[in-house]
Amino acid sequence: MTINVEALLREALAPVEPPVRLAEQLETKLASLTELAQEELDGWELGAMRDPRNWVRPVIAAGVAATAGTALVALRVRGSHRSRVNKSANLLDLAERTLQDIAEETRRVLPDR
Repeated sequence: MTINVEALLREALAPVEPPVRLAEQLETKLASLTELAQEELDGWELGAMRDPRNWVRPVIAAGVAATAGTALVALRVRGSHRSRVNKSANLLDLAERTLQDIAEETRRVLPDR
């Protein structure tokens, strides 16, 4: 009995598209985290920086905002990848469109920045 290892690997490693609802839920959670972190940073007073014990919350909020915001931008840009490929004439055009989408989504995530 022969086992076709290549076929087994190809079947096991076949890409799986996640459900659309999962992407929507993830986007909602990331947007919520980003907004909450931005609100925390907006409410922080510069005068409180004198005491290092007060640095924990703003540092965590900045980390959450940066991480969740970056993930949100990446998720949204990745979601529109197929439409950019269809609209692009060549690889350079695709790269330009992708960079434009990244900049646009970043402005949406951080509108006041």
